[in-house]
Amino acid sequence: MPIGLFALAVSAFAIGTTEFVIVGLIPGMARDLSVSIPTAGLLVSLYALSITLGAPTVTALTGRLPRRPLAITLMLIFTLGNLIAAFAPGYDMLLAGRIVTGIAHGVFFSIGATVATSLVDKSRSSQAVALMFAGLTVAMVVGVPFGAFVGQHWGWRAPFLVVAALGAISVAGLMAWLPKAIPHTPPTGLVSQLGLLGKPRLLAMYLVTTFGFGSSFVVFTYLSPLMTGVTHVSEETVSLALMLFGVATVIGNLFGGRLADRIGSEPALRIVLIGLIVSLAALPLTASHVIGIFVNLFVWGVFAFAISPIMQAGVVKTAAIEAPDAIGTASGFNIAAFNLGISGASFIGGVLVNGPGVITTPWAAIALVALALLIVEWLLRQRRLSLRTA
Repeated sequence: MPIGLFALAVSAFAIGTTEFVIVGLIPGMARDLSVSIPTAGLLVSLYALSITLGAPTVTALTGRLPRRPLAITLMLIFTLGNLIAAFAPGYDMLLAGRIVTGIAHGVFFSIGATVATSLVDKSRSSQAVALMFAGLTVAMVVGVPFGAFVGQHWGWRAPFLVVAALGAISVAGLMAWLPKAIPHTPPTGLVSQLGLLGKPRLLAMYLVTTFGFGSSFVVFTYLSPLMTGVTHVSEETVSLALMLFGVATVIGNLFGGRLADRIGSEPALRIVLIGLIVSLAALPLTASHVIGIFVNLFVWGVFAFAISPIMQAGVVKTAAIEAPDAIGTASGFNIAAFNLGISGASFIGGVLVNGPGVITTPWAAIALVALALLIVEWLLRQRRLSLRTA
């Protein structure tokens, strides 16, 4: 594989680390910045919202720009955003740095697949995209728990400095190894892209992504206060929990993809969402036991992240039938739906933490999964009706 792909993978690793590293740092950040834990949680919610709103808008506005300088500029902005966060004198400046970083994150991944596939021949395009996105997987397993560990020992600003250094390394790699000319087809305007939301099956799938995948972040965003306040473990132990959860996400991705290939997207989603409801319902029971919550975290992580490959593949298949000239745009909207789910769920979690308490967050997550499951049942019914009339 071309070495330029590894520069893209390093970029993806840095991006994946900075999005979720805050999960392990929220209590310390809240103390240092003199804000509440839910207010600190907004650093996750508004980051994801920046991706949701910024990615399609800025991607459409920059659609005709050359890919190489655009990718490099985005990683420069990403690096700057992390430096702003690291040296922020207060919460407001930190939040501004997160929003800048989130927009750069969203646009980078919007163009990343095009850049990755341009580096190889068509027969290896899927492998190229997989290698780039492997950076995100490694970030969940290594980057996020390591960043949390660094933050707990050297202060919450330290992980942002580490990620900024990774950003600088990725910029150097992109400058050195990306070809000067990267072919791409400019996307259609934003208004015409929004027309995809008028297709009922695609819209339903985006809602499943938002409610189903997003649901876990009602709890996951506040995992550190849950484990330190209810399970009564140290913040260092939370880093181990994040590593275990990261391993579970890798297994979940593999499991979800294989299950969907075997039985189809909607039946696979039904199984995964039911499994997610069961694992979330067990959390209030296992939260007071160290071994119990670690086992529960692993099972929950598998079901939570089995959703993403099923939904991404399902959206692409549906778009190939209903909008064959806009498959890339349809896929991009699903990425936006993932982050809309993260943003909304994190906000709901903050409201609950500020009200009835962190132990109530799994029940709100279950309600969101139940909504996703109802939509899946509608999709299955529509599928059966279409088979009868075919």
